[in-house]
Amino acid sequence: MSLCSVPVLTTRELIERYDAHAPRYTSYPTAAQFTPAVGAGDWAGWLSSAPLDQPVSLYLHIPFCKRLCWYCGCNTRAMNRAGVISGYVDLLLAEADLVLAKIGRPVSVGSIHLGGGTPNMLSPDDLEWLFDGLSARFDLSDCSEIAAELDPEVLTPEWIEAAGRIGLTRASLGVQDLSLRVQAAVNRPESFDTIRAAAEGLRAQGVTSLNLDLMYGLPLQTTADVVATLEQVTTLRPERIALFGYAHVPWMKPHQKLINDADLPDAETRFEQSQTAAHYLACNGWRPIGLDHFALPHDTMAQAHRAGRLRRNFQGYTTDEAPVLIGLGASSISRTPRGFVQNHAKERDWRMAVEAGELPLARGVELTPRDAFVGEIIERLMCDFVVDVAAVAGRHRRDLDEVAGAWPLLDRFVRDRLIGVQDNLVTVTPLGRPFVRAVCAVFDPNAVGLQQKHGRVV
Repeated sequence: MSLCSVPVLTTRELIERYDAHAPRYTSYPTAAQFTPAVGAGDWAGWLSSAPLDQPVSLYLHIPFCKRLCWYCGCNTRAMNRAGVISGYVDLLLAEADLVLAKIGRPVSVGSIHLGGGTPNMLSPDDLEWLFDGLSARFDLSDCSEIAAELDPEVLTPEWIEAAGRIGLTRASLGVQDLSLRVQAAVNRPESFDTIRAAAEGLRAQGVTSLNLDLMYGLPLQTTADVVATLEQVTTLRPERIALFGYAHVPWMKPHQKLINDADLPDAETRFEQSQTAAHYLACNGWRPIGLDHFALPHDTMAQAHRAGRLRRNFQGYTTDEAPVLIGLGASSISRTPRGFVQNHAKERDWRMAVEAGELPLARGVELTPRDAFVGEIIERLMCDFVVDVAAVAGRHRRDLDEVAGAWPLLDRFVRDRLIGVQDNLVTVTPLGRPFVRAVCAVFDPNAVGLQQKHGRVV
C-alpha cells in the first residue's frame, strides 16, 4: 500500500497514538538518568581537565519565591526572610571558590544566567554584592550576556536600577496567563499593568532582549484565554516568547495536588491552545523556534536558528555554545564534555556541604561516546526538526548500527506523515512538530523505562 493511500489521521487520533510520557530533552542523557554513583570526586576531576580555551557559562540558582505557584515544577520555596537570602548569596560565592580551587586556572565567563525560583527575591544590595563577588573571582571582560528570570509582581524600581548597574542584558518575565479565573486556579495573581511597567523599566535600564513566559494547559484555561493573553502581551513586542505546556506531575511535585484535576483541559484542548497560539504569533511577526519558543527576526535566537546553531540546555532553547557550564546553588546542573552533575536539590543539604568546604554534588552522569552521538541526534531534531544521522555518526566516529533499532520504530511516524525518512535523513514534518519529543524518544533507549518521570508529549 502506498503512502498516498494511507488515510490522514485526525488530531484526536494522532494524540491518542502519540501522547505518551516523554522527556523534554533539555539534555541527553536526561536528568532522570543522573545517579549518586557520580559525585564530588568525579566533578573535581572533570573541572581540573575542563577545556577553558573559550569562556564558560555560569548558572546561579536562586531557590526562593514570594509565593508558591501551584503549577510550578522548579526547585523553590516561599521565603521572605532577608537574612536567609543574604546568607545564601554568601554561600554561592563560597561554592564558586570551591569550584575554582578544583579548576586551578583563571576562568573567563561569557554569559551569566540567574534562574529560580525568583532571582529578584534578592535585595538590590544582595544582587550587587553577588556580582561584585563574581567579578573578583572570574574574568568577566568577555561576558556578553547577563540574564535573569523575574517575577513582575516582586520587581521593584530599585531592583531594576541595580540590574542596570550590574549590566543585565536579557530578562525573562513570568506571565503564564492573564485570565483572573486561571490565575486564581494556580495561585498567581498578576496584572498586565504590572508586566508592562516591568518591561518598560527593564528596557530603560539597558535590557535589549525581553522574553515572556506563557503557559497553556492550565486549569480552567480556554483557547480564548490564551489568545486574549497574547493580544495584550504582544503589544510589548518582546524579542522572545516561550510557550510552555503545563506538566501535571503531582507524584513528583506534591504542591500540584492543590490543582483540581477536573479543571485541567484535555489533551485535544491543550493541542488546540498550543497550535492557535503558534499561529497567532507567526501571523504577528514572531518566528517559531523549535518546539515552544518564538522570536522576532532580529533577535539572536532567531539568528542562531537560521544559521543552524541553536542549542538546547536546562534553560530550554539557547544560543549558548559554551562547552562548559558551571552551575552554582541548590539543584544547579553543570556540564563539561565529560558529563553532567547536579547539586543537592534540598537547600539545607547544599548549605551544609558548602559550609563544610565540600563540593555540594548529589548526582550526575558520565557521558559515553555513544551518549554524545545520540545526544546530538536528539538535539538537532529538537532544534532544527531535521537531522542527518550519517553525518552525526561521522562527526562522532560512531557506527550507524548503534541506532539501527530506531529505524523500524520510525515507520509508524512515516505512515502517519509525522516525519519523512530518506536514506539517513530524518525530517519532522509540520504535522509532526508538536510530537517531536516522541520522535526523539525512538533514539533514546532509556525513554520507555523512565516514562513516569516526565510529562506528556502534548
